[in-house]
Amino acid sequence: MTIMKKLLTPLLAIFLVLGFTATNADGAKHKLVIQVSTDDARTQKIAMNNAVNLQKLYGVDNVDIEIVAYGPGLKMLTKKSQYADRVKSLAMQDIKFSACMNTMTKMKKKLGHLPALAEGVGTVKAGVARIMELQEEGYSYVRP
Repeated sequence: MTIMKKLLTPLLAIFLVLGFTATNADGAKHKLVIQVSTDDARTQKIAMNNAVNLQKLYGVDNVDIEIVAYGPGLKMLTKKSQYADRVKSLAMQDIKFSACMNTMTKMKKKLGHLPALAEGVGTVKAGVARIMELQEEGYSYVRP
């Protein structure tokens, strides 16, 4: 065994036994809000992939992620969406999904009823306001 392996193997074992936690420099959880405001399926998929990749990198317990959808992007969070099952699954993995009530109200005028949301999706009064509030709470912002 090389000298490097002899030095690194015990360190790796300690990290595995004690559990490695990746947090901010101040010891707090990482926090991210992801905006989805387009009906482009590729962009919606990228938003969810970004969330999953961050959870893999930092660990589920070390990152808070909220995906906020409004405008045309809200369709991603409906039961009729091609991503309804994935949204449900990710919501069970501690990724929060928030649908804009302003957009839903506008959709109601067109549909005659509020759109049915996928399981695990919550609502917020206004998507843009929610993003602003989360940024004020220290969330980083991504728009794929």
